[in-house]
Amino acid sequence: MWRPRLIDGTSGKSLGLVEALEADIRSGTVGPGDRLPPQRAIAEALGIDLTTVTRAFNEARRRGLIEAQAGRGTFVSEGHDPFRRARPLVDLSMNIPPQPTAVDFRRLLSQGIAGILGSTRGLLSLQYQDSAGADADRRAAAKWLSLRIETITEDRIVVTAGAQSALFAICDLLFRKGDTILAGEVTYPGLKAVAAQQGLKLEPLAMDRYGLIPDALERACRESAPKALYLIPAIDNPTTATLPESRRRAIAALARKNGLTLIEDDPYSPLTPKRMTALAEVAGDITWHIATLSKCATPSLRVAYVAAPDATLATRLAAVLRATVLMAPPLMTALASRWIADGTLADLALAIRVENVARQKLAAAILADHHFAADPHGHHLWLRLPAPWRATDFADYADRAGVSIVPSAAFTIGDDAHEAVRLSLGIAPDQGALEDGLHQLAALLSAPSLATRTVV
Repeated sequence: MWRPRLIDGTSGKSLGLVEALEADIRSGTVGPGDRLPPQRAIAEALGIDLTTVTRAFNEARRRGLIEAQAGRGTFVSEGHDPFRRARPLVDLSMNIPPQPTAVDFRRLLSQGIAGILGSTRGLLSLQYQDSAGADADRRAAAKWLSLRIETITEDRIVVTAGAQSALFAICDLLFRKGDTILAGEVTYPGLKAVAAQQGLKLEPLAMDRYGLIPDALERACRESAPKALYLIPAIDNPTTATLPESRRRAIAALARKNGLTLIEDDPYSPLTPKRMTALAEVAGDITWHIATLSKCATPSLRVAYVAAPDATLATRLAAVLRATVLMAPPLMTALASRWIADGTLADLALAIRVENVARQKLAAAILADHHFAADPHGHHLWLRLPAPWRATDFADYADRAGVSIVPSAAFTIGDDAHEAVRLSLGIAPDQGALEDGLHQLAALLSAPSLATRTVV
């Protein structure tokens, strides 16, 4: 068992503890696989705060000196190379769902795939499929989407290889270079990537705590000639806003009045306990509804469903997909259909919602003194930075501290005046790692002097 000590001459006690540990590893005093004392025991032995030890352990993990093993403790890393480049300790940048402890994905995936391949026609799932999706998979998609679009029919559905490929194909089908798409002043980076690739113009709309402002939409339609409006109606990425039903209907009416196509990107609705009216339900003839399973189940499926305005447009979208991604992955699509039929997909969405609630409560407690927007059922939160912090600088300092986050510039259309960052709570492997990362960020927020650049 390592005997903790501090090295003098460092910029703080936490670094003194890290330097002492690294020196003892180099000298062979402790070796790979050796267990470290509990953090509280180290704090008591050295007469320092527990938070100081926590920061030291975070930095030691960032350097690759130690690793935590769930239920066992913290150990010196096996085969540690002290000269290797440190990697971020906690990744809070990728907006994916958490893996709830109550869900055994290894078992679900293996049993589900074995069940498909063992069925009478299971080997058909290893063959090429129609670019719109197999009939059985479109029927399953209609059943899933009927929870939010009562009027949906399977002939309007296209099964795609994820929401991003669906968004690209829709834009490729409907728009030409130079066309304008309206979107929130901060929006999904995937839309920005599609627009840049296809030469489309994005025009920002003002937003408030409830999402897109209908008056801003009406004004934009008067002042320019947009072709479409893109929006995320529930738990918006990145702002977390959910459009109230009255605002959804107002936006649908304005779109119809001004001849706009609506692109409704709706990955998070399965996580919300209250059913909201989809734009595809109140304005289905002008709405393209995208529903990925990556946010309510697992990104590994690579399956998303598109509800087109009518069957003819669904066929035309399938033709675009045939020329690009060809088809959604047949085996994963069959697995998604199986999970819809037996209720597994609904159970997964519920388990992820429960885990999200726990993680959001943890974040709210740690960031209680700071301003942020969050939905209790979502994967992410939108943290507004106090002056004089700039979002890009804060993200850079966070990365040095071992926490990867995304600054507002990644989401902004036009000038970035938001000075905010998105924290994605789902990608952390467990709540303990998430807690470490959030404490690091809270410490940065409490050190505004770091945000003031010295000019010589």
